[in-house]
Amino acid sequence: MKNLVAKICILFIFSAIIFGCSGNNELFKITDSFVESLYSTYESYGAFGSSEFSQTTSDGLYRVMPIGRLINVRIEKVVEDSEYEKLLSSLEKHYKNDTRVNQVYINRGGTIIIDCRRVE
Repeated sequence: MKNLVAKICILFIFSAIIFGCSGNNELFKITDSFVESLYSTYESYGAFGSSEFSQTTSDGLYRVMPIGRLINVRIEKVVEDSEYEKLLSSLEKHYKNDTRVNQVYINRGGTIIIDCRRVE
């Protein structure tokens, strides 16, 4: 019986670690697919047709929408600015060494932009 309880505790701890650390994995998969497509499939998503390409994470927390060669990331609930700062930090770290991304920043509208414009 003690072994069973110990195994359940260990399983719970590993599950908490795995799921706790992967909070933005789905978001990163979506943004990565848009970044990749701008270098393989599309030259640009255009200014007005981008809503048809919009994707929302399965938990409904984030919405990602490409606009031209920019990728807009929005939190789909009312949050403090500090939540956008945390998300900005995560996205900056994720794209730090990706030469296809020029900059990740918070725009004047308060959402996050991943800038994939070509620099010549």
